Amino acid sequence: MNYLLSLQAVMKHKYILLFAVLLLTTQNVSAQRRTKKTTDTELSEMTPAVKKYVDSLNVLRQRLDSLEQANAQLQNEQVDGRYYRLFAPTTFYHSGAQKKLSLLPSSDDDVADAIDDALMNLYLRRPDLVVDNESNLKAVGSIRDDVNQELTQQVDLVDFAAPVPDEPEAVPIQIVVQKPNFWKFKGDGYLQFLQNYVSTNWHKGGESNYSAVAAANLEMNYNDKDRITFDNKLEMKLGIQTSPSDTIHKYKTNNDLLRFTSKLGIQAHKKWYYTLQLLAYTQFARGLKANDEKVYSDFTSPFDLNIGIGMQYNVDALGGRLKGTLNFLPFAFNFRYVAREALIAANGIKGDHHTLEDFASQFTGELKWNIIDQLSWKTRLYANTTYHQTKVEWENQFELKVTKYISANLFLYPRFDDGNARDEDMGYFQLQEWSSIGLTYSF
Repeated sequence: MNYLLSLQAVMKHKYILLFAVLLLTTQNVSAQRRTKKTTDTELSEMTPAVKKYVDSLNVLRQRLDSLEQANAQLQNEQVDGRYYRLFAPTTFYHSGAQKKLSLLPSSDDDVADAIDDALMNLYLRRPDLVVDNESNLKAVGSIRDDVNQELTQQVDLVDFAAPVPDEPEAVPIQIVVQKPNFWKFKGDGYLQFLQNYVSTNWHKGGESNYSAVAAANLEMNYNDKDRITFDNKLEMKLGIQTSPSDTIHKYKTNNDLLRFTSKLGIQAHKKWYYTLQLLAYTQFARGLKANDEKVYSDFTSPFDLNIGIGMQYNVDALGGRLKGTLNFLPFAFNFRYVAREALIAANGIKGDHHTLEDFASQFTGELKWNIIDQLSWKTRLYANTTYHQTKVEWENQFELKVTKYISANLFLYPRFDDGNARDEDMGYFQLQEWSSIGLTYSF
């Protein structure tokens, strides 16, 4: 391609180059222009040597006239393939030698004759520059003789044009602009059962019992995709069991929780948010022990309310499989209310008051890790300290999905609370564990 572009650029000056090549074949053309035409009388008086010299000048003059005529013929041409032989690698063409050995050395094509004369002069003077010959070119492939023929378009474009379809009349469209909904609602719940049978003569002892647990989590979250988030979560859980050895209570609760969490966040930087958190929790039913009529806890006995301000970090790791929030609340306000008078002192309230207020620092972390598609781990770590009393709760729930609507759960709940009486074996530590299998549903 570069070679053809160079050839086309040179062809723009073809007349000057051709004229220069022909001048090389002559001995002194300028002398011929200054020579006057000689009459027949003068020629007869000249010596044979002078006569031969004058004849050679006349021949050169005829060549120049033919060259000027050829140039005048090509004034309107832009590209002529006949000049190709002058600029291609030097090749021996047969036409020049055939014309020299022929009785009629010229043809009707003055340009071709001039090019043949120039090439013959080059062959005789510098044969070392000739790198190829016309016979080898013909053996490789025929020489094109249609370079001067005009190319015409043979395709009828009408046959390829698809008909223009008739456009229907424009129908007015009513555009309805709706305000984006930044609220998202979701939830999940399960109902699971556990049955345990032990014969009366079982070597390790024990007793048969039945238990069931129901739980539901509802969330209503707001996110404007800019800076503001507002998350609300309601957790409800209630577990009931039977115990034949308990002669006082037919049923007792073994799992009881009613908790509401609300967080307002303003983005500070990327995953960090300024946060105002409200946490309120109590239980549904009375808390009892086997063969004991004493009530250890009840609805709103106690009722705890915590309000804290601080920073929240949104966790998103392991390719989206680990998500959650970490809330650091250095400034928090604790409020406790106890409805039952008999439980006032047991919940750290002095005197006849039913309420207790205090300031504290608080941390809340909630994470969910989808270990595999069928197994997930939910964990919640809550720590609150008034710097004279500390409470730490670590809830862990492992869920194994058997099918879309059936799952098995393992629940581990260690707890530390130095506000209660110290146990001889466990100290201030407490532990709850249970497992179940049953129905589950989420939306």
